[in-house]
Amino acid sequence: MYTSGGSLSAIEIVEVAPRDGLQNEAARLTSSEKAELVRRAARAGARRIEVASFVSPKAVPQMADAADVLAQLRGEDDLRAAGVSLIGLTLNRRGVDRALAAAVDEVNFVVIASETFNQRNQGASIRETMAELAVAAGTTQREGVPISLTIGAAFGCPFEGEVPLERVLSLAREGVCLGVSEIAVADTIGVADPLAVERMLSALRAALPRVSLRSHFHDTRNTGLANAYAAWRAGAAALDASIGGVGGCPFAPSASGNVATEDLAYMLERMDVGTGLSLPLLIEASGWLSSRLGKPLASALARAGLFPAGQRLTPAVA
Repeated sequence: MYTSGGSLSAIEIVEVAPRDGLQNEAARLTSSEKAELVRRAARAGARRIEVASFVSPKAVPQMADAADVLAQLRGEDDLRAAGVSLIGLTLNRRGVDRALAAAVDEVNFVVIASETFNQRNQGASIRETMAELAVAAGTTQREGVPISLTIGAAFGCPFEGEVPLERVLSLAREGVCLGVSEIAVADTIGVADPLAVERMLSALRAALPRVSLRSHFHDTRNTGLANAYAAWRAGAAALDASIGGVGGCPFAPSASGNVATEDLAYMLERMDVGTGLSLPLLIEASGWLSSRLGKPLASALARAGLFPAGQRLTPAVA
């Protein structure tokens, strides 16, 4: 069954191709092409889309036009009518100010769960980053904009190795105390396994039973779908994914792409778990993005096609 009518359950997929998908690509899409990618994701059924990151253009030049992309999308009737929420990623309060000025619907604030990686990614210690979050959360609350906290490298660091579960829990608790509305754990370098994911999500659920949980998996070692399945089983309310499987982190060695949105949606829909996404439109968007980047993408579904062959799949009703 490919629609959510009669599904056993449902899960939200947050589309991150316009931000995480493009930030590590050598090919540069124009602002208009990035806005078109957002529109295509929305037409495929995505209702939360991470559009850009508001970071230093010197550090991540692919995101230098973040405000321009938002300006092209703001006020579009189709996006507004569909209830699409445009998310801006930030690393500090300056980024939050820029994101709010660009009129994002949500802010996603990032802290890395290891000191070395946090220094390389944000140029600050974990303590300094959390102090920035305290100020940023106060600002977003005054503006009435939800803010989530993503804890990066939650399952392992390329510089320090294993990351203690208690450190992730401590950062999550602190974030909730500061007012974040959602906690996301990110396997930034793709080292997690399903049992580790289950342990972490279960621990977070026990510690923060009323907080929405999200997971973000990179498919560096071909465990992304298995980890996403484990997160769903452990109670994640949302999963990040990227059209075509594009993505990566400029500051983490060998941190290759994300789980492909269409592959994840196919697996979930075959399990009768509603996603609200149209597989044909996702495949179409993946092909469009492949042509713009000038290379084949990692998506298995885009290569193999739908099953049954020729089946026209429709998005689940929201």
